[in-house]
Amino acid sequence: MRKVPTAFGIVAPDSDAHKWHWAQIHRLAKHLGYAVIWQPDDSVIPLADQARKADVDIAIVASPDHLGPLELNSLMAVVDVESVVPRLTFSRWADTHAGRMG
Repeated sequence: MRKVPTAFGIVAPDSDAHKWHWAQIHRLAKHLGYAVIWQPDDSVIPLADQARKADVDIAIVASPDHLGPLELNSLMAVVDVESVVPRLTFSRWADTHAGRMG
């Protein structure tokens, strides 16, 4: 982990208000105390793998509409996901195998 908490900023590449969404994510991240690492627009690597490789603490999206249901589900296996509008938190899936014996 990094010394400063980090967030993975995600804006849909086909967003009609790309700069506005970028600014909203940056503002929320700053409010929550995170530095933002941005998702590359042209990457074909799944978002969950990008977030895992970036070693971020959370992912922030402009809205849940910027992710498909499968993308959101796979991200939640790696990090908590915050949404700017509406203001929502999708908690990381619990590790159901943690603490099991034998």
